Amino acid sequence: MNKAAYDFNRLSVSERIQLVEDLWDSIAVSGADIPLTAAEIRELDRRLDDLEANPGTGTPWSEVRARIEDRLRLCS
Repeated sequence: MNKAAYDFNRLSVSERIQLVEDLWDSIAVSGADIPLTAAEIRELDRRLDDLEANPGTGTPWSEVRARIEDRLRLCS
């Protein structure tokens, strides 16, 4: 892979996370058809089955993200 023209390390971790989210959102909006592998389909089916069997489990994304950002702040 080629070296990036921009030094992303100049951004804070939060800014880089936001950049990745924005980039991913731009791909999703474009309607890009990204095929899944058979293994990915099986894993998604397994997770859906688990969610349907245990609907009260799991952690909201807002809490997961906050935990990740807290850990990243501790590492910086």
